[in-house]
Amino acid sequence: MARHWTSPSWFALVLLLAGLGVFITLGFWQLDRAHEKDALLDAFAADAAQAPLTLADARRRAASMPYPRVRVHGRYDPLRSYLLDDQVRDGRQGLLAWAVFEPDGGGPALLVNRGFVARGSDGKQPVLPAVETGEVELSGLYASPPGGGLRLGGNALPRQSRWPKSTIYIDTAEIAQDIGRAVDTRVLLLDADPASGFMRAWTPQIIPPERHRGYALQWFSFAIAAIVIFIVLHWRRASNGSK
Repeated sequence: MARHWTSPSWFALVLLLAGLGVFITLGFWQLDRAHEKDALLDAFAADAAQAPLTLADARRRAASMPYPRVRVHGRYDPLRSYLLDDQVRDGRQGLLAWAVFEPDGGGPALLVNRGFVARGSDGKQPVLPAVETGEVELSGLYASPPGGGLRLGGNALPRQSRWPKSTIYIDTAEIAQDIGRAVDTRVLLLDADPASGFMRAWTPQIIPPERHRGYALQWFSFAIAAIVIFIVLHWRRASNGSK
């Protein structure tokens, strides 16, 4: 049976154009996000390969270097530390151990990510290696704190009296309030050390660019589907009474 084109209504045209506008805009927005993540990963690789800076230099250049390598001298606070719980590495549940570090030369304290430790098969908290005492030299990446998920229940740190304190996100302002002194808004991700007892494999905690490209393809597919549906609805078979 022959088909013929049925003129669409204004409403159908407006609906199609609006849908195409939204789908295509979101598709290109996802591609832009993918490019931003590519640039961030490139910056991470480039900064990590650089010679280490002093902490003072890294603080001055933080705006232009997202992940500078630093070398810093100072002392750990042996009494106060934090456990970032509900972490997964290589399919194992565990936690990230965080220590408070007092850099030489003063300035705000520095939160040090000592690395990941898996929970035992019984789910109990593992025994963590003690922090070093006395003057030490640390090296690692000077980075932004890990992003947190949905925060429920507010700041739990003041309600805890035993150390290390457990948390589900790292908030430098809340930790500064907890320890009663200024804390750097960035943290130190220690270099890998097989003898440390911790797993240290750092990558930016971001949605990978491949996923953004997948989202973009999805939005562009919606745009194509809208066009196909529009054509199918208006390219109709002729009725028996039509010529």
